Amino acid sequence: MRYFVFCQDELLLQRTAKGYVIPQGDEPPTELKPWTHVLNVDGDKTYRIDQPLEPTDCYEMCGLRKSYYKLSTEEYLKAGKCHELLYWDQNTRFCGVCSGTMKMHTDISKRCEQCGKEVWPQLATAVIVLIHRGDEVLLVHARNFRTDFYGLVAGFVETGETLEEAVHREVREETGIRIKNLRYFGSQPWPYPCGLMVGFNADYESGEIQLQRSELSNGAWYRKNNLPTIPEKLSIARKLIDAWLEEE
Repeated sequence: MRYFVFCQDELLLQRTAKGYVIPQGDEPPTELKPWTHVLNVDGDKTYRIDQPLEPTDCYEMCGLRKSYYKLSTEEYLKAGKCHELLYWDQNTRFCGVCSGTMKMHTDISKRCEQCGKEVWPQLATAVIVLIHRGDEVLLVHARNFRTDFYGLVAGFVETGETLEEAVHREVREETGIRIKNLRYFGSQPWPYPCGLMVGFNADYESGEIQLQRSELSNGAWYRKNNLPTIPEKLSIARKLIDAWLEEE
């Protein structure tokens, strides 16, 4: 059994001769407090600790994003799922109908002890798009980016909206241009904290770039030979860009 142990957004990793893995064994790798809520996740367990552990010869704490570069793909994705479930558990302690206490009913559902309302984890669905104009693509720098990398136009899907409608709306709102030939690329769980990113390619149709300054600080068309800093390998934004870079 593996134990996915988090302190806020940091994950406990175990060092081995072959690299890093998720701690496993018959007993948890940390002391369980009386109030620790342990969740079952597909045969493994996940829980939070109050304080990060000091590094030892066996263990170290690592940010969930950075763990992408240390864990296998399977363990990184599983850690993301565990992080999402812990976030959901923390934010659904009380019933939204009667304020009663919510208790786990199955591994991925809760039931109100008072009125019986059931809830399941919910995803915030977002779209992201790589816009092509001849041999150029549109890259933008969002105001909430912590570093100087340039990414893609993206945003959350609104109620009553299709994925395709969301892409067209976000592009118009954030850049002022219009697009055509929308093509599905792929999707990616995004556990920061509970998202699903759906990626598309699209072609430029018309308009001049007029950035939504409340969202974007910069944006421009780039060729393969003059790219700015681009997103990390773990993101679907980078996968979209890499697929374009690999095209002949």
